[in-house]
Amino acid sequence: MRPQRYLAATLITGFALIASTLTAMTAGAAPHHRSPKISGLREPVQILRDTWGVPHIYAENTDDLFLAQGYSVAQDRLFQIDLWRRRGLGQLSEVLGPQYAEQDRAARLFLYRGGMDEEWASYGPEAEQAAIRFTEGINAYIDRIEGDPEALPQEFRDLGYTPAKWKPEDVVRIRSHALAGNFYHEVSRSYMACWADPDAHKFQQRLEAGKSARVPEGFEPCDLPHQDDPLDFLETYVLGTQPVTVTDGEVTMVPLGSGAAEGSNSWTIAPERTATGRPILAGDPHRAMTAPSLRYVTHLSAPGIDVIGAGEPSMPGVSMGHNGTIAFGLTIFSIDQEDLYVYELDPDDPTRYRYGEGWEKMRVETERLAVKGEEPREIELPFTRHGPVIHTDEERNLAYALRSVWLEPGTSPYYRSMRMMRARNFAEFQEAMSGWGGPPLNFTYADTDGNIGWQAGGLTPRRAGYDGLMPVPGDGRYEWDGFVDPAEYPSVYNPERGFFATANEFNVTPEQAATFGYEWQPPYRHERIAEVLSAQEAGTVEDSMALQNDRVSIPARRIVGLLEGLEAPDPQTGAALELLRSWDGTVAEDSPQAALFEPWFMRHLGPAVVAEAVSEQMSQVIVFADSGATMIDLLADPEQWFGPDGAEIRDRILLSSLKSAYADVSDRLGADSGTWTWGAIQKTTFANPTGAHLGPFPRGGSPHTVDASNYNWFTYAQTSGASFKMVLDVGNWDGSRAINAPGQSGDPRSPHYDDLVPKWRAGDYFPLLYSKKAVKRNAVSELRLRP
Repeated sequence: MRPQRYLAATLITGFALIASTLTAMTAGAAPHHRSPKISGLREPVQILRDTWGVPHIYAENTDDLFLAQGYSVAQDRLFQIDLWRRRGLGQLSEVLGPQYAEQDRAARLFLYRGGMDEEWASYGPEAEQAAIRFTEGINAYIDRIEGDPEALPQEFRDLGYTPAKWKPEDVVRIRSHALAGNFYHEVSRSYMACWADPDAHKFQQRLEAGKSARVPEGFEPCDLPHQDDPLDFLETYVLGTQPVTVTDGEVTMVPLGSGAAEGSNSWTIAPERTATGRPILAGDPHRAMTAPSLRYVTHLSAPGIDVIGAGEPSMPGVSMGHNGTIAFGLTIFSIDQEDLYVYELDPDDPTRYRYGEGWEKMRVETERLAVKGEEPREIELPFTRHGPVIHTDEERNLAYALRSVWLEPGTSPYYRSMRMMRARNFAEFQEAMSGWGGPPLNFTYADTDGNIGWQAGGLTPRRAGYDGLMPVPGDGRYEWDGFVDPAEYPSVYNPERGFFATANEFNVTPEQAATFGYEWQPPYRHERIAEVLSAQEAGTVEDSMALQNDRVSIPARRIVGLLEGLEAPDPQTGAALELLRSWDGTVAEDSPQAALFEPWFMRHLGPAVVAEAVSEQMSQVIVFADSGATMIDLLADPEQWFGPDGAEIRDRILLSSLKSAYADVSDRLGADSGTWTWGAIQKTTFANPTGAHLGPFPRGGSPHTVDASNYNWFTYAQTSGASFKMVLDVGNWDGSRAINAPGQSGDPRSPHYDDLVPKWRAGDYFPLLYSKKAVKRNAVSELRLRP
């Protein structure tokens, strides 16, 4: 297997005393009343679930509120959060068997191992207590179902184990699900540097601010091991960060380099550009398509807090939504938060590595690993001063360790939201963001006074004398000199143009790139969002919903424009030109043009451009990546790349690759292009770790459309997209809308397991209700928790 197939991107305690309180109910039925007793609860709590499965939790104090949130999440997502906890803590083999021992060991390498006092303090004064009460709520539900086997989710029964109890620190110690850094690009760029030229990596990841990659002094790219099979070198990192698959009792390594990176869109619109004179804030994170969704929508109401939105099911609070005064959305801000270090080992003692003028001893932690069906194992976890050792090359006497902000206090993904939920104005919002650790985010903002804004945040290393684009020696020459002062992070307040949009694009100055990083997603989704919002003088919630579902591809419009005037050398190419010339670039599910363009762009045009632009050797190892940014630049200005005959060379590439793409799609969908649809090629499956998937469903969109659909470049299966979306009508909160596919529940017995799929596929939403009057009117069940 060639390396290009792997390298482009990425992958406490309570008690309840009554019978079943499962959340399965018939949507629209009369409210169903239940009243379990919960040990540790101070006052009664009311949980109303609405028609769409959203729990609205009303408590008399925040202690009870977060306990009830944990209880509610456990009702809906118990298997999902239990598997998340076991994967992150490295406890899978205890219940699933010895085949998961290596994944457990890898996961434990990436756990936060610092002091918990400093950790809790990083998130604000109520962070620890919220985690204590949240996990008490989870444990209370686990206690309740111990006496009711039928209430246990089917996955536990099928796999033969029961859910584990939580500790508060479980919420924050797990870091390996974070979206961070450029580790894979450091590796792939190094391989290219060995084979020929690190700068050729720009066909996989364009560098911004005119940056070119250079090999750091003291690093030998050809010393990076297993270039013929990089998964061997990357195995620990991949196993430690990938999701769990239990479909056949074996661990499946997630293929690398076969799909686009996760991302997100968000925008905020000022009152002067809306029809109502109120701000609008929209957000749609692009994550893996899973059953259940990676997001959980909840409403938390108690004296001093009244917040609704989506968050991680495994932690208290919400990370995007509103609190009745301010609204907040998020997208990834592409800070480089990882570095790969290479160490020379002492030939007489491979647990020592060169540092400065001498040798430094690795710290080795020995832990007990419980394994189903056998005696516990002892595993060794080696660490350098920089981080966990992920590979040792005995032949070259080298070791490799990952330095990541994951290992710093305060970087548990999204947990700083605990402070942000209480902000009442932009200054308080910025203060909450000033200590944001991970993942690195753009936060959009709007408030009921009519203000809008943007604030970036994320723990950013200060690199002393290097740029972080390639691995570096771990001998002390390349170190982090602390972290960037939060005051240096960019922000905007009430921008003159009346809106602010972010879609993972390069949105800092070239000077700031040296601080935050050079690797960003292509600008095309942002360009389309800005194009639409600039043309709207009186935008509505419905307009923003439509924009979230917009499938116009700017790369498609630009490349199809290059076909104007080209003459077909043969009938097949002529048919392809005829099909595309009148196309407006909308990558619709039922579009025959999109069915041709996307395979052409990804599988034919991209590789053909690379083959022409670089040496023959390099063309064999470069994967044309999903971004396409370098390729699009080249096609727009071919003389810069190919010389005086550049336009002629470009046109030849366009025509020859178009012919092969037309033949490819004809073989797949038949000779009559009038019957082709993009949805017949691209499919969405909501993947469940046990194999109980939902789908596949036909899918429109592409990595370059606002309605983002990142897909596997070989199978066209969607890999990530916006399963959760929200559009907030700031001040008229009941007018807000959201969707969370496939549904709120993770239990297939619940009607809320997949009830939102039809709406999601149609680009439709449900009301994100906030006022108690509207919630009561749409409630289909009531649960009262009693002390």
